[in-house]
This record gives sequence, structure tokens and C-alpha cells, in this order.
Amino acid sequence: MASNLKSENDFKGLIDFKSLHEEAKVPQEFIWSSEDLVETSKEELNVPVIDLEAIFNGDDAALAAAAKIVRETCMEHGFFQVTNHGVDQNLIDATYQEFVSLFKLPLDRKLNAMRNPWGYSGAHAARYSASLPWKETFTFQYKHYDQSETQIVDFFTAALGDDHQHAGWVLQKYCEAMKKLTDVILELLAISLDVDRSYYKKFFEDAETMMRCNSYPPCSGIHAGALGTGPHCDPTSVTILFQDQVGGLEAFVDNKWLGIRPQPNNFVINIGDTFKALTNGVYKSCLHRVLANREKDRKTLAFFLCPKGDKIVRAPENILGRQEPTKYPDFTWKQFFEFTQRKHRADPNTLPDFVSWINSNSSF
Repeated sequence: MASNLKSENDFKGLIDFKSLHEEAKVPQEFIWSSEDLVETSKEELNVPVIDLEAIFNGDDAALAAAAKIVRETCMEHGFFQVTNHGVDQNLIDATYQEFVSLFKLPLDRKLNAMRNPWGYSGAHAARYSASLPWKETFTFQYKHYDQSETQIVDFFTAALGDDHQHAGWVLQKYCEAMKKLTDVILELLAISLDVDRSYYKKFFEDAETMMRCNSYPPCSGIHAGALGTGPHCDPTSVTILFQDQVGGLEAFVDNKWLGIRPQPNNFVINIGDTFKALTNGVYKSCLHRVLANREKDRKTLAFFLCPKGDKIVRAPENILGRQEPTKYPDFTWKQFFEFTQRKHRADPNTLPDFVSWINSNSSF
């Protein structure tokens, strides 16, 4: 897929989904290869649900049981869900409504906030020339170490104007809630890996997370070949996903595409390539995709945990010391992120291709 990346001199493609919705046939740029379009199995992925309430209440037995489940599922495919997570449902609903309104803005307003790398994107058409995803996104960075209470507010007003100050406040509160939830999940992951329970929490204390709002418009034309998001592994560390009830998320497990049924009020958690490297490959970064829906909008909120850009990504010594050879060279998140932006589109082979590239470009 790397060949689909545009050069800096290419025309910055503009996508108007309102116009596309009225067309009888999906444009060729949105058609994916037959390899990417393997039919969905009628089965669903068994995604365990971890109840965090007992953990919040200090129940050590519940914590140990949850860690065991997390270890099993992350070694198998890397997806689980959390419930009773402590995030106020009113905040989730308010955040959802704010970005629903955002995507309803006139196209010219959205284009004024085009990502570079943060902001609006229509089908990532400014970066890719083929196999475009049938979606709009709005992405921004949340720095965990930034003590400003207006970090996201400032970004929203700069990108969209003062009339989006309230949206910035809501997203600011949402990111703060995600940060707290992330700390719990990182502690659970550390316990599941039998490393110091604060190891990953400390590693990510100065994280530079990406927050992305996704809108998947209906694809009402003859849409065989279109995908909401193509097959890929998240290059980031841990993803916390809120999805509405429309569905469409699938994971590739046991050589089959299996649906992940939305569960009300739950967050879907999945392991990304960077965290896979932080476990020396013990935990899997699962291949997944999103189907296009013929009739309904799908909206999701994705909180992509990422290390600070200059942080060295390396598994802890007590994982590396378990008679397993080191599978990944030391690298920084900045190197990996820039690789996905400039060299290689995120796909099933992003991490191994990055490792090959960094080994042959040690002066990067």
C-alpha cells in the first residue's frame, strides 16, 4: 500500500461525501483490492468484557482474574472491552453530539481545518491516491504532560473558529477522562505481563496521544469494493474506541473476518504495533477493518495512546530476559509515526516493514 502515498507535489484531493452519496456508482479511487475485500464470516469475534468496577474498588481477586483474561486475549488477537469504566455517560453523549455537529459543517469550513497532520480529512485524499477509505476524520493531539486546561479548546478555536470553543471544552474533558481510563488499562496490561504494575503507566506519563473522530457516511451506490477503513494494524500503542450501535468493525482472526458487535456503554480496547513492540511481540496487534454501510452513518471516537515522540520504544528487561531474542530494534514513536506518514501507509505489514526499513537506515 505504500505506493498509494502521494508526494508533497500532488494535488491535495478534496472529497465531498454529500455529492458522492447521490452518485449511483462509487468512484474508482474508493475501490479496494479483492485481497482486502474477503467476505465476512457469519461468526463474531469472542471479545471478552472486563468489568472495571471491582478493580476500582480494590478487589485483588477480580484484578488477578481480569489480568488473566487480558493476557489470554492479547496473546490470541489483542481485542477486549471494558465496562463500568468510570467515564460519565453524559460526557460520552455530549462528545458524540459535538462531533456529529462538526461533520455537518459546510465543506468549506471543514476544508479550512484540513489536517497537517492535525485537523480535518476527507477520505485521506490529501495523502493517498487509491484505496481511499469511505470516511471523514477529525484528528488532534492530546499531550498528557501539558498542564494547560485549554489545550484542546485552543486547537478547536484555531482550527474552526470561536464558535467551536464549547466543542473544544467538551473534547478537553473527554480526553482527560480517557487519560484516567488509560492509566487503569496500562496497569492491568502490566499485571497481565507480570511486570511492575506501574511500568507502562510511567512509560506513558508524558504521552502524546492522537484523538480521532470518525464519520462513516452511508455508501448508497453500487458499493462493492468500498471500505470504511481498509485492513490495517494500528501503528499506535493502545486504542480506546467508543463506537455507536451501527457496527462494521471486523478483526481478522484464524484466517477469517469476524465482526465485533457494538455493546452499549462499553469501550473497545485493542493493542497496536507500538505496544506489541513494548512486549517484544508477546501481545498481538490485530489486523482489522471497517465495512461501508449502505444505509446508516457510523460514528466512532478513537483515543490512540502514543508515547512521547522521543521516547525509546523497548520492552522491559524482565520480558527481554525470558530467553526470547529481542525481536525489534530500539526506535522512537517519532520515527515510526513519520514512517507511516511519509513512507508507508498503515496496513497488515507496517511494523515488520518499518523494522526492515529502520535496520537499513540506521542514520534516520
